[in-house]
Amino acid sequence: MPDDSFHVFDTTLRDGAQREGVNLTIADKLAIARLLDEFGVGFIEGGWPGSNPKDTEFFQRATHELPLEHAQLTAFGATRRAGVRAADDPQVAALRDSGAPVVTLVAKSDVRHVEHALRTTPEENLAMIADTVAHLRDSGQRVFLDCEHFFDGYRYDPEYAVSVVRTAADAGADVVVLCDTNGGMLPADVTEIVTTVGERTGVRLGMHAQDDSGCAVANTLAAVDAGATHVQCTANGYGERVGNANLFTVVGDLALKYGRPVLPDGCLSEMTRVSLAVAEIVNIAPATHQPYVGVSAFAHKAGLHASAIKVDPDLYQHTEPTLVGNDMRMLVSDMAGRASIELKAKELGLDLGEDREVLGRVVDRVKTLEQSGYSFEAADASLELLLREELGRQVRYFETESWRVIAERGGAADAWPAAPGATPGQEGGEAVSEATVKLYVKGERVIATAEGNGPVNALDRALRSAVEGVYTALASLSLTDYKVRILEDGAGTGAITRILVTFSDGRSEWTTVGVGENVIDASWIALEQAVSYGLLAQGYPAP
Repeated sequence: MPDDSFHVFDTTLRDGAQREGVNLTIADKLAIARLLDEFGVGFIEGGWPGSNPKDTEFFQRATHELPLEHAQLTAFGATRRAGVRAADDPQVAALRDSGAPVVTLVAKSDVRHVEHALRTTPEENLAMIADTVAHLRDSGQRVFLDCEHFFDGYRYDPEYAVSVVRTAADAGADVVVLCDTNGGMLPADVTEIVTTVGERTGVRLGMHAQDDSGCAVANTLAAVDAGATHVQCTANGYGERVGNANLFTVVGDLALKYGRPVLPDGCLSEMTRVSLAVAEIVNIAPATHQPYVGVSAFAHKAGLHASAIKVDPDLYQHTEPTLVGNDMRMLVSDMAGRASIELKAKELGLDLGEDREVLGRVVDRVKTLEQSGYSFEAADASLELLLREELGRQVRYFETESWRVIAERGGAADAWPAAPGATPGQEGGEAVSEATVKLYVKGERVIATAEGNGPVNALDRALRSAVEGVYTALASLSLTDYKVRILEDGAGTGAITRILVTFSDGRSEWTTVGVGENVIDASWIALEQAVSYGLLAQGYPAP
């Protein structure tokens, strides 16, 4: 476990799982816990045993299936009920019997919530806190106390809020966590309140910040500035409503800006990997512009930036990307200059040298294509093919003579989909697309026809059918993503269309872009490039 003088406490499995659209299985929770331990957090809050069967089973399985190297597993729960001894409360018993060495208790610290939500007296609420903390401590567990709605409660009745902090600490709580439950605080207010509470109580304080005002990370750092030595966060900022303080941003700031060794040696560089892996498990697309770990966190687009980065990357980067397991990327667009193209070419493994003529041609061509609707930011494969062409290494495994797509539906046309339970053909029949392509492959004319569940699928199948006989590795390639963007707002069905297609060979992925006056034409351009790049990646020498 990291040095106990500062706690990085993760609550992804409990508070983060309350995000809309997230529904974690027990296997998901175990997998995420392993990742968080690899990242080096000190505490992993696994959920609320006794409140639901899933969390109860998670703690039962974690005892045998979750060997932790760095973290301690933490159980979350509430103080005892009013009028019931902690030793007799079944919810407290579930925390005691969870097998977790640490328990995080949530308690009301806003007197209005005590009286209206708990429907008890302020004195009984303090007794509930003291009894529960002492009981769990006597059972051999470490206890942290989360003061729910602390900041709002402090503003309303500071004396009562402070009495909750003192009561918890006197009963044996190791840390008292001040929670901005509604997420409405601003950093200056957090600094003032945490400083005052720390001075008045002398208690070890922590911070739990929701992000409703967009200040969760800033509020967490403000609390640290004011003396807090325990921060509660979630991976990628997941959480209820707009989320919680982002674990990776907070840790990145503390480690790289504050110089605090908040993680074990070697763990900081796991940050990007763990962030992406957690996003994959919860089935939420990673936030591309997330600080430190986003794919765009160290991506540079403007030509002015690229020129400076060519001299010294630190001139336009606040830290070294590899420290957090990320990497610098150069984006090529209509803003690109010679430096952008040169750096991007090196990233793609192509050396343009000091040939200013080639660089100039590429810059001009990229800008012209971007004006016509192309975008190379997300289509590195297309850009690499363009660069190879300008270097005289054009990749041409086949030449297109023509292609044709026919779409038809059998039976009478119907404006609406078939009713549930209807057999195919009952209400308008089944739509089928057929594509025919005519190509020259190694000088031989090939004609191939294929059907698909849409015109692009039919074209993809026909192209494969025509080429696979010569280039057998094409069989291992698959189209994994397809995106359509309609350009020129207001032009309706006559607008320019941009298509991005992503292919995979099972080991890597690449994306190409096509632009045309209709979706089929643009798709064919992107498909041609994707197949050509895939064959190049498979090791076929460019003809």
